[in-house]
Amino acid sequence: MTEPCDLPATTARRLIGARKLSSAELLESCISRINAVDHALNAMVARDDERARATAEEADTAVGRGDPLPLLHGLPVGVKDLEDVGGLRTTYGSPIYREHVPQQDERMVAALREAGAVILGKTNVPEWGAGANTRNTVYGVTANPFDPTKSAAGSSGGSAVALATGMVPLATGSDVGGSLRNPAAFCGVVGFRPTPGLVPSEKRLHGWSPLPVLGPMARTVPDTCLLLAAMVSDDPRDPLAATIYRRVVHSPEEYARPFPVDLASLRVAITPDFGFAPTERHIAEVFAEKLGLFRHLFAEAEEATPDCRGADEAFEILRAVTFLGSHLEKIRARPEDVGPNVRANVEEGLRYTAEGVARAVTLQTELYRRWQEFFRRYDVILSPAITISPRDWHELYPAAIDGKPTRTYFHWLALAYVVTLTGHPAVSIPVGLDRNGMPFGLQIVGPRGGDAYVLSVAAALEEMLAGDARTARPVPDIARLPAVPPLRESPGFMGFG
Repeated sequence: MTEPCDLPATTARRLIGARKLSSAELLESCISRINAVDHALNAMVARDDERARATAEEADTAVGRGDPLPLLHGLPVGVKDLEDVGGLRTTYGSPIYREHVPQQDERMVAALREAGAVILGKTNVPEWGAGANTRNTVYGVTANPFDPTKSAAGSSGGSAVALATGMVPLATGSDVGGSLRNPAAFCGVVGFRPTPGLVPSEKRLHGWSPLPVLGPMARTVPDTCLLLAAMVSDDPRDPLAATIYRRVVHSPEEYARPFPVDLASLRVAITPDFGFAPTERHIAEVFAEKLGLFRHLFAEAEEATPDCRGADEAFEILRAVTFLGSHLEKIRARPEDVGPNVRANVEEGLRYTAEGVARAVTLQTELYRRWQEFFRRYDVILSPAITISPRDWHELYPAAIDGKPTRTYFHWLALAYVVTLTGHPAVSIPVGLDRNGMPFGLQIVGPRGGDAYVLSVAAALEEMLAGDARTARPVPDIARLPAVPPLRESPGFMGFG
């Protein structure tokens, strides 16, 4: 029998509204699952059980009174530990903030509460979100639920693991170089990077930079849409939000569910590497095998890629400048409390000149314009979500792929960060397993501003693929995890070694 915590969020929300499932019952199921399996995975790192129980009771009382119920009414949510939750320990994965408790929720978290969410706890991250292996010196590493010896990716790794194992039905994430999409791909869930500004953030220091975004994660595309609708809004503190919100949003609830899409009408571009990403041979071959099972669904499915010249250089510079602005003072004041990934980015940023930054912005703009021309021919692009199959979590990052050295500690994320540079919306959906028995993530990239469109394409494809074990969403062996030894007993659990 399905436990309440394993229900899709859309199903659970419908049952709560119909008085066939209480919010308290759903919450206790989630808490029980966390207690049973999180020792093996270390995904939910700060708990707010008692306040969550009080919120769930209030939600059930509202149902009993017949009150109007908001989108997320009574649904437990995990919040990534880069986002402030008032009254709950929020560390950003940094020892500098080991005991930090914010006074109030940041805007996105407040919006989720207003939408009826029950905030259950914080999900683990790399230090300041730097790197795609979720580990830090405050809480330690987070492991993959399909194989706890392997990485969950990152930086939203804790959220992806919590979703895959039924700890929560919905979770938040954020993304610069794929941090919503990479862990989703490694853990067999859905991660959506929206158009910059669609989900506003008052915390970005470089307000006009399109690189960092907040976004939703869930187990299915309709669940992802439900969470996105609660996140979408305008906020005058985010300079990107005003432009995007007023241009594309009529009502946030228009994102709450996918609209029908005829897959047979789509013109699809297929690329294993965007012409430059260091995609593992194994992943490229699995990608081709998966596409062979369903490319016939589309009107056209052609091997094609937009011109991505300059993507590596532009991203390396712009990412480093972002870290320089955010973390230079921490390194100057407390260098012993800053990890290797953050330090490497800041040191790189200090090496660039104004001329170099100007060149990066120009390369990004040229890339963006070439992509607009490409999308005159195609409706969506399909690629692998990430360049490799999950590896041992002791490996901080892959220094080589198929024997070839990677350019940087984040070069293996190139399939994701090229999309980041253009500002196009993109989603990773699970499509069965790879040859190593680990989840395979398919990235679907949509046109400029086409957030609702690309999610609707993903939902239609997800529905078509669900009936075939080779392409359906994989589920970890939950029953096995309670017997797995505590992850914290593993050598190298704490820190970066």
